[in-house]
Amino acid sequence: MADGDQTDDATLLKSLYDRALSRVADVPRSDGNAVRLMRDASENYPVWLAAIAGAKRTVHIENYMIVEDGVGRAFAGALIEAARRGVRVRVLYDWLGCWSRTSRHFWGRLRAAGVALRAYNPPRFGSPLGWISRDHRKLLVIDGEIAFAGGLCIGRDWVGDSARGVPPWRDTAVEVRGPAVAQLQAAFADSWAETGAPLPTEDAVAPEAAPSAGHVGLWVIPGQPGNTSLFRVEQLVVALAERRLWIADAYFVASSAHVDALCRAAAQGVDVRLLVPGSSDLPLVRAVSRSSFRPLIESGVRVFEWNGPMMHAKTAVADGCWSRVGSSNSNLSSWIVNRELDVAVIDRAFAHQMEAMFEHDIERSTEIVLDLGRIRRAAPATPRRRGAQRARSGAVGRLLAGAVGAGSVVGAVLSQQRALGPAEALMLATTGTLLLALAMVVVMAPVAIAYALALAGGWVGATLLARAWTLRAGRRAEGDGELP
Repeated sequence: MADGDQTDDATLLKSLYDRALSRVADVPRSDGNAVRLMRDASENYPVWLAAIAGAKRTVHIENYMIVEDGVGRAFAGALIEAARRGVRVRVLYDWLGCWSRTSRHFWGRLRAAGVALRAYNPPRFGSPLGWISRDHRKLLVIDGEIAFAGGLCIGRDWVGDSARGVPPWRDTAVEVRGPAVAQLQAAFADSWAETGAPLPTEDAVAPEAAPSAGHVGLWVIPGQPGNTSLFRVEQLVVALAERRLWIADAYFVASSAHVDALCRAAAQGVDVRLLVPGSSDLPLVRAVSRSSFRPLIESGVRVFEWNGPMMHAKTAVADGCWSRVGSSNSNLSSWIVNRELDVAVIDRAFAHQMEAMFEHDIERSTEIVLDLGRIRRAAPATPRRRGAQRARSGAVGRLLAGAVGAGSVVGAVLSQQRALGPAEALMLATTGTLLLALAMVVVMAPVAIAYALALAGGWVGATLLARAWTLRAGRRAEGDGELP
């Protein structure tokens, strides 16, 4: 094929991604941006701290987990110093993500220094199941001029412990300058308004007022509960990919539809690769993840497991022109339940950097292969190192996604509609043991089970009655009369 034909094909492919993504993601494309790819805490944390130290007007942090350890205290000190010099500092953290790892004293120091603090979705009597939705975003916006988004929480796990020989967690984020920062600021403002009074108008940034900083086009995709935009984007990219689709995912518990889409792409000649952690804090999640490996590998997808203690990145790169970096994993909790934030970039130079980073990671991973129908790890290229520190972020959401995935495998056994292999054995054994244990508890202590069900029923019933009363009072206030 002539060079001119290849250039035309590349231009057409990029245009196809451009048009389709704006429609499916339901967000406008932002042009005139500069984007920098940043790997691990060693590249991210020093830059974040320097940006906070140089802030003049506002510092906005939205992060699932800010841990009270040496790293968390360093960030707290930077935020306190910024607040004392008159910067308006706002921090939004997830209640569940921080409740066991960050003390009231830690938050009290920040609040006493003038930092505005809010916790996302703490338990409420009127919302028995509301706690399932979490704010899983990782976002830092400085002065409405520079922003950082990706997969890194704030804590020592991402730094590692060289004295104990524990490497840092593998993760990825981006630095964004230009008009897209206004959209990232708007994403923070939306979450902030969800937890209390909205952001003051003087701290909002209009995209048209932000100066151009480069030539990169991108989409800011803010996932919200009940909004499936992230899932639609994932499905679209799998369908559009013609040559390559490389994905790194920390908690891969994809739906059957997504696994099927990846299989079809690989079967049609697309170079599909999936990089996942070699170990997980939730064995059920890893077992569910591994249950999808066999159909993927049989269809031609190459699956790799990271050899370090944790691979926490959530990235993708397709056809050397489209890339995604963010907080969302390929599971139902990210796609449907949580608040997530991803940045999708349409730029060949950036995509080439993403591909180089992925290839670098693959060299430090072990490929999963089929050996006489069984899933096994090939000989690792580098020694696998398990650290004492274990993944903890987003455990509830991942457990929920894992339970859903386990349910699908159990259903496959009962309906005999899907061929299963040794990869599913641990999951089936775990699920079977739990069900037998539950059955024994019901038989041996039926009264305790009855009380538990009565308590749950009473809680939900009281919540529904309170909600009905509120709605009825609202209609009366509006003069609409009684409820039918």
